[in-house]
Amino acid sequence: MKKIIESKHAPQAIGTYSQAVRVGDTVYLSGQIPLQAETMEVAPGGIREHIHQVFQNLAAVAEAAGGQLADIVKLNVYLTKLEDFPVVNEVMAEYFQPPYPARAAVGVAALPKGVGVEMDAVMVLGD
Repeated sequence: MKKIIESKHAPQAIGTYSQAVRVGDTVYLSGQIPLQAETMEVAPGGIREHIHQVFQNLAAVAEAAGGQLADIVKLNVYLTKLEDFPVVNEVMAEYFQPPYPARAAVGVAALPKGVGVEMDAVMVLGD
């Protein structure tokens, strides 16, 4: 049985999707961009601040599902500028400890609201 996950501490969906869906012990977290939950506006700052906001949004949804970032087993990163990838690694090291989740980084032409980064994840709860 699936369960829809919602957090008021992360941006509300801006389309026809849920913030996350739990099926058994697996939680599928929808893509997060650097929106602030309170204003639904893009966070101020550059790519570093935007990556922080994305991780904070993912953390809020993970917590609403009963988990935390450490429970993420697969992380997908979408960047409009692949040269920003080293910044992703630097910021990610502030939120994750080894062993790190599996990860993909993909260069894309554009993202919602003109942002430079989006991430989605798969999280497994329990053993």
